[in-house]
Amino acid sequence: MSRKPNISPNFLSMHILKQIDRFLEKIEGYLIVWILSLMILLSFGQMVLRNLFDMGIVWGDTLLRQWVLWLGFLGASIAVKHNKHICIDVFSNFSSPFWKRTIKAFSRFSAGIISCFLTLAAWSFMQFEKESQSTLFLDIPVWIFQIILPYSFLLIAIRFIISGFETVFIKNDSGQALK
Repeated sequence: MSRKPNISPNFLSMHILKQIDRFLEKIEGYLIVWILSLMILLSFGQMVLRNLFDMGIVWGDTLLRQWVLWLGFLGASIAVKHNKHICIDVFSNFSSPFWKRTIKAFSRFSAGIISCFLTLAAWSFMQFEKESQSTLFLDIPVWIFQIILPYSFLLIAIRFIISGFETVFIKNDSGQALK
C-alpha cells in the first residue's frame, strides 16, 4: 500500500503562489527589456529627427514619460521580489535573532497591507480616468497607461506578504524550516 505524502494545504498554496509569482516575474522581465528597447529606439529617433530634420514625433515625449512610469513600477515590483527594495532596519541590527525576525516579519506584513491600500487607491484613480474618458495622445485612453499602477501595487503587496510568511516560517537564510 502506498502512502500519500503529508503536504499541508498552507504549503501547497504557498507553492502555487510562488509558481505564479515566478511566472509573473518572467513576464515583467520581458516587458522591461521590451519597453527599454523601444524607449531607446524612440529617443534615438526623436534625436535624429530633431537634429537633422527639425521635426519630431509630437507624441513621442509623452509616450516616453509613460514608459518611464511603467519601467519604474515594474522595477519596483521585481526589487521587492528579490528583497532589493529600500528598507530601514536600524532596530534589527541591535536585537536578538528572534526580535530581528519578528521586526522583519512585521515590516513585511505592514508594507503588504499598505500596498493593498495603495492598490485600491490606484484602482480608483484608474477607474476615475476611465469614466472621464480622457485621452493622452492618438485617442488612446489615459487609463490604459495607468493599468501599471494597481497591477504593480497588488503584486508588491503579494510579494511583501509572501516574504512576511517566509520570514515567520524560515529559520535562517539557508532555507531550514522551523520545527
